[in-house]
Amino acid sequence: GAPVTPARRRQKGVVLPPPREAVRACRSWATALSRQGGMSAGGQAGGKRRARGRNAAWVMAWALPWALAWGALFLSAPAGGGQGVPGALPEVHVIATGGTIAARGPAGPLSVDQLVAAVPELAALASITVEQFSNVGSSQITPAHWLGLSRRINALFQERPGLAGVVVTHGTDTLEETALFLHMTVDDVRPVVVTGAMRPPTVVAPEGPANLRAAVLAAVTPGSRGRGTLVGMNDELFSAGDVAKLHTSRLDAFQGPAGGAVGVVEGEEVRFHTPPHPSPLQFELEGIEELPRVDIAYAWAGADGAVVDALVAAGARGIVMASVGRGNLPAPLGAAARQAAEGGVVVVVSNRTGAGRVPVGSPLPDRPFLPGAGGLNPQRARVVLMLGLTVSDDPVVIAGLLDRLEGVEGAR
Repeated sequence: GAPVTPARRRQKGVVLPPPREAVRACRSWATALSRQGGMSAGGQAGGKRRARGRNAAWVMAWALPWALAWGALFLSAPAGGGQGVPGALPEVHVIATGGTIAARGPAGPLSVDQLVAAVPELAALASITVEQFSNVGSSQITPAHWLGLSRRINALFQERPGLAGVVVTHGTDTLEETALFLHMTVDDVRPVVVTGAMRPPTVVAPEGPANLRAAVLAAVTPGSRGRGTLVGMNDELFSAGDVAKLHTSRLDAFQGPAGGAVGVVEGEEVRFHTPPHPSPLQFELEGIEELPRVDIAYAWAGADGAVVDALVAAGARGIVMASVGRGNLPAPLGAAARQAAEGGVVVVVSNRTGAGRVPVGSPLPDRPFLPGAGGLNPQRARVVLMLGLTVSDDPVVIAGLLDRLEGVEGAR
């Protein structure tokens, strides 16, 4: 069988010294006991006491160490088909949705069972259960997937009080959007950790297995509680409230544009730089079968209003403007955005730079109100607006939600 190692004992929740250490410890106890016997009073009574001490010392030196050693072997061995002792390890549920972490080209994507089996070290960290939610590239993820995934995770937390956390494997293209949606709709102190990979498993040095291991480690770390949804990539942890993919292929593609990583994974440890900070916005999904349509209109030099007009005609209830600079729009595009707002479409202004803020602002007299998106990039502002429209289509209310997301309370 496999050797009894400290990792195997931790895996089964057994706190016993290794056999060799048990022998050494017991022989030390025996020596002390033997000396105690030798210090007894002299004469016949003293001789009897010394004999009893020697007998006890023999038991401590030889019989007890081997009993402890075999007990450690027995308790460390897998039981019940390799499932281990129930409750010995924290429970983590891994939900796979597809993406580069599972992509193998013509051979077809890896299943969640194959993803977990490729990282045997997980067995020493947690008791893993798995679920195949979908198996698609994240360019094919839709708002319907978000609704289903959020509801599934909420149900898991309700049904399994012993669950330490949930890990979601996901393609990186739209990972930041899914993570933000979960951040604002999963209502539990226990962590959800979303991870993926920039390299597929078919190339040299894929990082997917390491990312999955780090995500499971983060999910079982007590310091992850109360932080909402986290994104774990490249040994860094980001709050889903502040993360974006900023490169098409590098391993450090994910960054926190406003505040950077909230923690790091170093070997067997997870270290957080900031105190827990859950999402200031939480939305209920009960009764919502479809999210409101929200589109993005990109600004560029010389842009007219044709795109905005087309989006309104297509039935958009909200539009996010990817502005140039800090909320600036070419005049024809801005006029079309204000006209859409006057017609009842909620228009929120983000920016196309990838970092920085567009102030949320306040309504002005005799002008349609186009709230700024704060520090949200266009695709993340779209997620917030979609959820916000399930509450209200008043741009002042939407602006209040955006304020709260930025930590501004009671401003409106």
